[in-house]
Order: sequence, then C-alpha cells, then structure tokens
Amino acid sequence: MINKRFRARFTTPMMAAACLLAVPPAMAQDDFYAGKTLQVVVPFGEGGATYVAAKFLEPFFEKHLPGNPRVDVQTRPGGGSILGANWFEQNAEPDGETLLFTTSSTSNPYVLGLDAVEYDLASMRPAYSLPFGAGIYVSPSTGIESAADLRDAGTPLIYGGIAAAASDLPVLLAFELLELDLRTVLGFDGRGPARLAFERGETNIDFQFTPAYMSQVVDMVEAGTAVPIMSGGSVGEDGVLSARDPAFPDYPSVHEVYAELNGEAPSGVVWDAYQSIGSVTFNYGLTAYLPEGTPDEVLEVFEATIQAINEDPEYQRRAAEAVGGYSLLPASEITDSLAAALQPSDEVRDYLRDLLSDKYDVAL
Repeated sequence: MINKRFRARFTTPMMAAACLLAVPPAMAQDDFYAGKTLQVVVPFGEGGATYVAAKFLEPFFEKHLPGNPRVDVQTRPGGGSILGANWFEQNAEPDGETLLFTTSSTSNPYVLGLDAVEYDLASMRPAYSLPFGAGIYVSPSTGIESAADLRDAGTPLIYGGIAAAASDLPVLLAFELLELDLRTVLGFDGRGPARLAFERGETNIDFQFTPAYMSQVVDMVEAGTAVPIMSGGSVGEDGVLSARDPAFPDYPSVHEVYAELNGEAPSGVVWDAYQSIGSVTFNYGLTAYLPEGTPDEVLEVFEATIQAINEDPEYQRRAAEAVGGYSLLPASEITDSLAAALQPSDEVRDYLRDLLSDKYDVAL
C-alpha cells in the first residue's frame, strides 16, 4: 500500500533553530512581505518537475506569507541548473525576496566539486524542502518476487536512466551498495521514456519518483506487470537514511534491503555516498535556498508560513495528487542534515568522482 496523504517528518530539528518551532504566526511579522514580490528562481526550463512544483506552491505562498506578496517564478535554465544557481549566488540579495528552488541536479555538481560550480549551497540558508520519494521495481520476468531475490534474478538485470551524475545517481549508488550484477543503459531523455522502455521489455529494473510512481506505476503493480521491491528510504529521527518512505510504508528501504541481504547494517564509503546523495535527492528533493547572510527573522517568517500551508485543507487535498502528498519541511527540520549531506568527506567525494569517471565515463 502507498500512503497518498501523510504528515512527513524526517529529521530532528537543528538545535540552533529549534526556537523557530515556537514562533506563532502572529509573531512572524504580519506585514513582512506587504507590497513586495518574492522571486523564485528555478534553474530549469518551464514544464519540468521543479517548475511545476514551484507553480503549484505559488498560490499557497501568496496566501500564507505575511503581507500576501506576489510570487514570481522565474526560470533560468542552462548547464543542467548550474547557470541559474551561479546567477543566484552572484545576484541574490539576503533580504528574503529571492529564493533558489532546485533539485539534486544542482546539489550533485556541488558535492562532486565540478569546475563550473560557482555557488556554495552549504553556505546558503534553506527555507524549506518538498521531499520526493523513489519506488524501485522490477519486471516479473526476472523471477524476483521481493528484495531478498535481487542477487538471484533468473535473467540479467537491465536498468535504463538519464545520466549517471543526474537524478539516477542515488539509485546507481544503491545498486553499487547492494552489489547487484546489472547492465546500465543511459541517455534517456527523462524518467518517462525510461519507464516506457521498461514497459516494452527493453529494461527490467526501474525507479520512478513518487508523483510518477503513483500516476504511472501503481496500475502496473496492480496489473502484475511490475513488482515493487524497495524505496530509496527516508531520513529517520536519528538522521540516517534508514527509515521507510512514508509514501511507501510497505516497501523496505535500501538500508533494510542491505541488512536483509548481508545480515548487518550498511557502513563504509559506499553507504556514506548513498546517504549523502540519497538525502539531497529524496528527503530534500526540492529545496528552496535563501542567500548566505539572510537574517533569522526571514527564516522565522518562512517557519510560520510552512506550518500554515501544511495545515491548509486545500493544500492537503491538492498535494495528494500534485506532489505525492508530502508536507513541506521547514528549515528547523532540515538544516543540519542537509548541510551534512552537502559536505561529505573527501573520501566520499573521491569515491563518487572515481565511480562516475571510471564506470560511467563522466567527464569531471
């Protein structure tokens, strides 16, 4: 079963910002945004998941931000999101009027230390995140009935994806962690075409993010043409990417699958790499960043606003269909864990760069 509506809580509040939870809406400066425009910079073109989510959230921020500002979603595509993020780093003022709303396509290049990156995500101040889950499934032709069978498939496993350094990276890392013997075919134009390849039998293991899984894969599962085996998981109360994704409560997490296959919890550089990339892809799938130096009062405003949006019955109703039912996560719930995920050890960064370069021919 898949929960389509729930209150997602993933991380423990950061101690320095814990007081924000106690800030009632009345104290969050009732007219802070009066007469202002909140510019939401999306470093992708129109029509993609990030733009769609930003436009979905737009009326709720206009309704609940104190002073009811106009929200202007602006696209700045190029370089796989790097150009827009660079622009934000160079031009956004720390006045609470400009946000960068983006995905792991921006955080992965930062974590990998690519030369083109001029932005410092770890120094920015996250305002909120909208999680994405990931459901991983196989074709029944593989003979796999559960995650316990992954290493004993009756046929070679074939995975189709977009690019190793893009949104496929956490799933590829999961496969590395679980030591699966599979062939990877990259270069699809999106996860939609990758799913169609699965339906045509050209691949036999695939994943989809929660909204697409709910709208496209659930019917396949019910028809018996897809077998769900695990989810990417979510960050639990201990800050570890070990908990079950609340959108997929019946699917074991990658962490659980590893423990089942190996008789112990995962550890080591491959696990650390998965946890870093998986966290920023799933738990913090769509994150809004404020510029470095943004004052605490702005974070207080967003803290109260996020609470109000999550409690809005209209948001709850529409989010179940539009964004997978996840609640927005405020800064107090994500800042520490996100900062840790964005700043992995040199060992993890070197492992990622070597893996991408040596196995997937990614130019770094």
